[in-house]
Amino acid sequence: MVTIRKYPNRRLYDTSKSQYINLEAIKELVMLHQEFEVIDSKTGENLTKSILLQIISEQEGNEQQALLTQTVLKQLIRFYGSDLQVFMRQYLEQSIATFLDRQEAMQGVMQEFMEASPLNVFNQMMEQNLSMWGNLSGVKSGVKSGMNKGRSQSGGKADTGDKKPRD
Repeated sequence: MVTIRKYPNRRLYDTSKSQYINLEAIKELVMLHQEFEVIDSKTGENLTKSILLQIISEQEGNEQQALLTQTVLKQLIRFYGSDLQVFMRQYLEQSIATFLDRQEAMQGVMQEFMEASPLNVFNQMMEQNLSMWGNLSGVKSGVKSGMNKGRSQSGGKADTGDKKPRD
């Protein structure tokens, strides 16, 4: 687990890398599923949740990346202090976990589809096109060879039909 210390000057220090980092680096840890904690350097208090909320707040500030509408935020606020707060927390955790499981399953299906089906369809189309091209090429070469064959039998002259059939 990575320990990040937050100093009074609001700077964040990654103890595993011995360097100062920013919120973007913490977001990257989240995206990489790496476990970490943010500790206040003076008090030793765990600040991980407040840092994560800060990252969400920054993301929500960008309307194109926002997940939470004003309606959802208002509804969430109404759950604080209510009898259903604990149930809501569990429901949200389970819902997101289920959504992520389904998303991974769907991505797996889509990945298989993208790897298998389009390539197979493309290969089949290419085989059909090559087969048609080969058939067309074969017909043309057959016509040419038939014409050349007819000329060689008549000594290069066209058959006019004036010859009498042999008995």
